[in-house]
Amino acid sequence: MVSYGKSYDMREDAIAAAVQAREKLTATSVRPGQYDLVLDPNHLGLTIHESVGHPLELDRVLGYEANFAGTSFATLDKREQRFQYGSEIVNLIADKTEVGSLGAVGYDDEGVQTKAWPLIENGKLVDYQATRDQAHILGKTESDGCSYADSWASVQFQRMPNVSLQPGKVPMSVADMIAGVDNGIYILGRGSFSIDQQRYNAQFGGTLFYEIKNGQITQPLEDVAYQMRTPEFWNACSAICDERDYRSWGSFNDGKGQPSQSSAVSHGSPTTRFDGINVINTARSLG
Repeated sequence: MVSYGKSYDMREDAIAAAVQAREKLTATSVRPGQYDLVLDPNHLGLTIHESVGHPLELDRVLGYEANFAGTSFATLDKREQRFQYGSEIVNLIADKTEVGSLGAVGYDDEGVQTKAWPLIENGKLVDYQATRDQAHILGKTESDGCSYADSWASVQFQRMPNVSLQPGKVPMSVADMIAGVDNGIYILGRGSFSIDQQRYNAQFGGTLFYEIKNGQITQPLEDVAYQMRTPEFWNACSAICDERDYRSWGSFNDGKGQPSQSSAVSHGSPTTRFDGINVINTARSLG
């Protein structure tokens, strides 16, 4: 595996890619069933984007995006009820100020100074992402600084900030996490995905998959995808590595609007464990 730090070693990455390509040629096709998943930040970033970032966009919640991008299961009443979006260790924040992130700016396109604020706090839904014309709907006195256009010729509207899972509070490395898994799969990198218009039911693939048995990585796997319902998935979160493992994934082409506009955004997290997730064999699913 490539080591992560402040710098990028191209030679180390190239060597790792060659090893991983060889492993994929002889990987064992996964047996469908329930597994404890250990998800690398490079993989989890996409899952955060689709199952947290998009459903907590207030314009989507209000139905403004229904004709093109869909709506959201995370309706306004769930904020009032402090809906249990995830387990108690799950804390997700929106942040337009994180240094080094793709979405970091000082002011949005309405001239509002950007900030960081909680979306999910100890597993409970506490907030959304809002612009100046939406803030009053949430009882706020100011915008969250989420109004952007992708060029001078486009109309600014509500766009996703960086949305990130906060590190665990208990010291834990990736090796520590894997050591506690009896029957699981370690997933790295992004693959194909599918998610419904309310951001509730989804399926995610990946790039690399490794079987975990009795606390040890045993062999590479292939044909892996997991199925999820957003709140069930985040409530299955049982462990999060500490801040030493925190890393960000970024996208330059977050698409939204009609006509469509692109936006750059980052999603950070440490390696994270989710228990009892349904895994399918994609080769068998295709027939």
